[in-house]
Amino acid sequence: MLKMKASCERCSVKLGLSDQAFICSYECTFCTDCSESLQHVCPNCQGNLVVRPRRRTSPTEVPKSGFKAKLETILP
Repeated sequence: MLKMKASCERCSVKLGLSDQAFICSYECTFCTDCSESLQHVCPNCQGNLVVRPRRRTSPTEVPKSGFKAKLETILP
C-alpha cells in the first residue's frame, strides 16, 4: 500500500490525503511548488516525481454498514 506522507520533505508544508503532491518510486513526497522547482526530479534518488494519487479517507477508516449503521441513523 502506498504510504501517504503528511508533509513535503523539502519545505515541510502539510499535505492532506486529498491535496496534490508528487512522489517518486521510493515514495519521497514533495508539494507542487517544490516539485516544480526540482524540475520533477527527486533529489534523493534522481527518479521522476509524478502526481500522487488522492484519497478521500484513510484506509484504516472502515465505513459503517449493515444493521448497526441503520440503528445509528434511527436512534440518537
